[in-house]
Amino acid sequence: MLEKIRYLVSNRWAAVTLLSTLAACTTAAQASPYVMYRDPGCGCCEKWAEHVEANMKQDVEIRNSRNMSAVKDTNVIPQALRSCHTMIVGGYVIEGHVPAKEIARLLREKPDNIRGLAVAGMPVGSPGMEYQNQTQPYQVIAFGSNGPAVYASYN
Repeated sequence: MLEKIRYLVSNRWAAVTLLSTLAACTTAAQASPYVMYRDPGCGCCEKWAEHVEANMKQDVEIRNSRNMSAVKDTNVIPQALRSCHTMIVGGYVIEGHVPAKEIARLLREKPDNIRGLAVAGMPVGSPGMEYQNQTQPYQVIAFGSNGPAVYASYN
């Protein structure tokens, strides 16, 4: 009987150890909460991800998708605000070439009425769209339950 108890106890600890190890692996896999979806043929998306990684000190997990419209539809991104890539972080949607500074502000403030931030199109000079020191003005638009609103402006 004592041998059976020892066997059950040792197996219980083995099971606990195994479950703890699996939990640690799961936590490690979830350590990168910045997930960006992009068309595999788009190069500016990777440049934007590098901008986010460098400025936010976070890894960006890149997932290629041949159906970016479905990604945008699933994340309820207004048609007028769509761009080339979509990132999900902290429960928010980041669409297009949003500067890391504005993402950090969003994650710090955590507003309830904002679903996400977007930079529509691909403005020259925005993060990932740098070209020969040229820039064009653009706006970061917040979208959510209150409709779209200017979150930040860049000249």
